[in-house]
Amino acid sequence: MTHLTDYRLLCFDVYGTLIDWEGGILAALQPLLANQGQFTREQLLTIYHELEAEQQRLTPDMPYSQLLATVHPLLAARLGLPTPSEEANSAFGESVGHWPAFPDTVEALKRLSKQYKLVVLSNVDRASFAKSNAGSLQGFPFDKIITAQDIGSYKPDARNFEYMKGAVQEEFGIAPGQILQTAQSQFHDHQPARRAGIKSVWIVRPGATMGNREDPIFDWRFDTLGEMADAL
Repeated sequence: MTHLTDYRLLCFDVYGTLIDWEGGILAALQPLLANQGQFTREQLLTIYHELEAEQQRLTPDMPYSQLLATVHPLLAARLGLPTPSEEANSAFGESVGHWPAFPDTVEALKRLSKQYKLVVLSNVDRASFAKSNAGSLQGFPFDKIITAQDIGSYKPDARNFEYMKGAVQEEFGIAPGQILQTAQSQFHDHQPARRAGIKSVWIVRPGATMGNREDPIFDWRFDTLGEMADAL
């Protein structure tokens, strides 16, 4: 039987796992939704997630902040709302750098860093991640940062996991069997990680809507990253 301590590297999804992307997205949608009280949280996030995943498939090399700005008017149209201005679309795209970290994140990262190399594999552009890292992640020093912009595709594309495996093998001498994909999203992370031969830790983030699947797969599960750090 393997234990968490048998692994050498945690590969993190960021938005949804370390950062509250659902809360951040809903807050950034408030100008669009002003006086439009008929939508539920689940309804908004489900439609948003569908539109984002499709746009990522259609334009895999589009930087994430630009992709958000592209999705914003599509969401408005799907909800039957007036077409937002270019300024409003741009503001939604730029909001990613201001989404809040979960309260347990930074302290848990500090504790986990004593046991593992910590690597980011995120569906975001470099500039947006830099804002998050300097902001709600409090400048935490990850061992390596890999973004969708570096790879030219978005998770769950298999290329993202192959790129990460090659990068950590080359830089740290760490084989795929020593990596734990540590993430909330079944869609973006756990299912493609399994196909890539990587074990995974499901950070459930109870109440999360986006990225869930009927048949979750994982090797370990914790409600929060803080609980994973406690388990060590």
